[in-house]
Amino acid sequence: MTDETTQAFGPLEGRAAGTAVCDTPPDRISVRDHEVAVEIGAFQAERGVSQRLRFDVVVEVGSHDGADTDDVDDILSYDTITEAITAELAAERLNLLETLADRIAARLLAEPQPLRVFVRIQKLDRGPGKLGVEIVRGRGEVAGAESADVPHPLVVYLGQGDLSGLLDSLADDPRPLIVTVAATGDGPRATTPEAQRHIDLLAMEQAAWALAGAEPRVKVVATRTELDWAMKNGQPVLWAPSKLVLDAVDGPAGTDPVDLTRWIAEELHADELRVEGKA
Repeated sequence: MTDETTQAFGPLEGRAAGTAVCDTPPDRISVRDHEVAVEIGAFQAERGVSQRLRFDVVVEVGSHDGADTDDVDDILSYDTITEAITAELAAERLNLLETLADRIAARLLAEPQPLRVFVRIQKLDRGPGKLGVEIVRGRGEVAGAESADVPHPLVVYLGQGDLSGLLDSLADDPRPLIVTVAATGDGPRATTPEAQRHIDLLAMEQAAWALAGAEPRVKVVATRTELDWAMKNGQPVLWAPSKLVLDAVDGPAGTDPVDLTRWIAEELHADELRVEGKA
């Protein structure tokens, strides 16, 4: 096999060594064969069930005094790596291993010591072999690794109120604005609670799109990435709740729009929550 093939299919440390950018490579901290059972996947068959993931992570670190001082505070701890994995798994349910790997790398690169991060994640229960992804990220290459804090928004639940009037009244308020709205009219009824949950969430999204069609100053957003971008760039938004609510690890079980508004306000560390109008 060629060196590149060996690196691709061999231990992750081999790739880290083979892609070193200098004759004296930096120190490397690694966690290998770290297994966690979690719900993840883009297919419907992967929802509601756990599957085993195996993590291999190698972190190249800058110069440090750990070897001289023998002080754990002077090094990147192994716990920092496993805690990054745990934190990203707990943040929300994800569809793609690529997304999970990228977020783990970003969290690690936000620490002061790491220079590059190698992440390999494998699904152990989805086929006859191991299905996986492997990424390499350097400092400054991962979105959000060194980004400024997202500002705290004003979150408003707008029952059957006037969206244009709300925007006019907040024209001089510098805070990012996130609005949720109630569904309009009576939608179809399902025979199972889970199906009805989807219908109720989609009804809220339909109402948001209808309002956005009549008010060009707002956009409809569904993902955390879109929300963060809107908050950083001063774009008022209407929140479409399905993705974040359904993918949340410990999210709200019901679909009351006021409860959902309180939940997203807590998730985004809102500066203020207002409830205007009835659900």
